Amino acid sequence: MNDVIVNDRSDLKEKSVTIFTLFTTTGTLLCCALPIMFVTLGMGATVVAMTSTFPFLITLTKYKVWVFAFSGIMLAVSGWLMFRPGRSCPTDKALGEACSSAHKWNKRIYWTSVVIWGVGFTAAYVLLPVRIWLDI
Repeated sequence: MNDVIVNDRSDLKEKSVTIFTLFTTTGTLLCCALPIMFVTLGMGATVVAMTSTFPFLITLTKYKVWVFAFSGIMLAVSGWLMFRPGRSCPTDKALGEACSSAHKWNKRIYWTSVVIWGVGFTAAYVLLPVRIWLDI
C-alpha cells in the first residue's frame, strides 16, 4: 500500500513538472518566436496590437535570456524525471496501465515542449545571425 502511494506521488510530480515545462516553453514561443515571425511576414501591426493588448510580452522579451535559460533547465529536469534509470510502473495491472498511459502522455507533452523551445530558440537567436551572414 505504501509503495502505491509513493508511485502515485512520483507520477504526479513527473506530470506536474512536464506540464509546467510546457507552459514555460510556450512563454518562449510567445515572447520571441511569434513576434519575429509576424514581422518577417510583414504583419508588424499585429505585433503592435499584441504588445498593447498583452504588455507582459514586452517584459518577457526584455528578459528573454532568462526565459530561455529557465525553460531549458525545466526541459532538462523534466527529461531527467521521465527518462531516468530505475523508473518503473507498479506491478498491479490497473495501476500499471494508468502509469504507462501517463508516461506516454508525458512523453508527448515533453517532446511538444522541446519542439516549441527549439522553434523559439531558432527564431530568437539563430535566424537573424544567419540572415546577416547570408546577406539577405
